[in-house]
Amino acid sequence: MNFIVVGCGRVGAELSFRLFTNGHQVVVVDNDQKSFNRLHPDFRGRTVEGEVLSSDALERAGIAKADGIAVVTNSDTMNAVIGHAIRVHYSNVKQVIVRNYDPAMREMLEAFGLQIVSSTAWGAERVQELLIDPSFRAVFSAGNGEVEMYEMYISPKWDGLTLSNLLDGCNDIVCAALTRAGRAELPTPDTKLKNGDVLTISATLEGVKALRAKLQEGKEA
Repeated sequence: MNFIVVGCGRVGAELSFRLFTNGHQVVVVDNDQKSFNRLHPDFRGRTVEGEVLSSDALERAGIAKADGIAVVTNSDTMNAVIGHAIRVHYSNVKQVIVRNYDPAMREMLEAFGLQIVSSTAWGAERVQELLIDPSFRAVFSAGNGEVEMYEMYISPKWDGLTLSNLLDGCNDIVCAALTRAGRAELPTPDTKLKNGDVLTISATLEGVKALRAKLQEGKEA
């Protein structure tokens, strides 16, 4: 596939090399020639120096044949403008992903209807989870962490109780799977839990907070 990465900072350089090593054709665009020095020595994609806000630089990068574009400059405002312009003027591009650095700017980016990745918000969410309770292991993150999938282990306290007992009073949680002795199944509310079961749940942060509070109450009882 053909990809264009706009912005050759740390994120752009790393992303470009990852795409290249996975066999894709990659063109990196930046307005500063020195920025390309961040690229891995083994990177063999193309580089285009030019004003990233201009259509000329994107045309030289081959936007007419691009399958996807990542706009990852260090300016949220610039990312929003470039991403929106690409969506409006280049309908052939299937995927336009923009980076968000300042969480305060997320609403502005979302207002453009752009697919965003907020590295700051996502990183803070992961650190928070590990600080609060590392027994809940995040295995998948949707969007920027608004909804995630977690793995949690069933303790002896919940042995013999049902899934509905565990999730009673906890909103914004959906149970995706239960793994017992290495075999996964789709549980029902009446499924009885056993010590050592691994439960895979999909939840918002508020849902996980409620479940953690319930489990903590059980430990203190």
